[in-house]
Amino acid sequence: MNKAIILAIACSAAIAGVSHAQTAADSAAIKECALNYIEGWYEGSAERMERALHPELAKRIVGPSRETGESALRNMTADQLIEATAAGYGTRTPAAERRTDVTILDIYEGTAAVRIDAGEWIDYLHVAQWNGGWKIINVLWQVRPEARGR
Repeated sequence: MNKAIILAIACSAAIAGVSHAQTAADSAAIKECALNYIEGWYEGSAERMERALHPELAKRIVGPSRETGESALRNMTADQLIEATAAGYGTRTPAAERRTDVTILDIYEGTAAVRIDAGEWIDYLHVAQWNGGWKIINVLWQVRPEARGR
């Protein structure tokens, strides 16, 4: 292949990659959103939790139905999560068992996938840019196997 064509293809690929690149500010804002969610939960701060969530949040867990033992999907809305936070459910987790490990798995334009390793569970977050900030749209979570019997 001609060197000019190869150079043109390489430049096009580089330009395309740059158009989707995220800034350090994006990563920091995504992490802040995730920390408002998990630290807000542990602190009982409804304000921090509300700041992190899109109003139409869907938080879900898959687990066995108590009635049938079959897989069941349990849902929580933003309002329910904010109310549970305000009621202090997260404050019941002993400080020594609280984890707030945030890992940004992927960012593409105005969306991101984030994992939080919390005390007894793992949260997978879908985060999106919303009216100038980053908000959690979806959460899929799972209890750690060692914590299920507690």
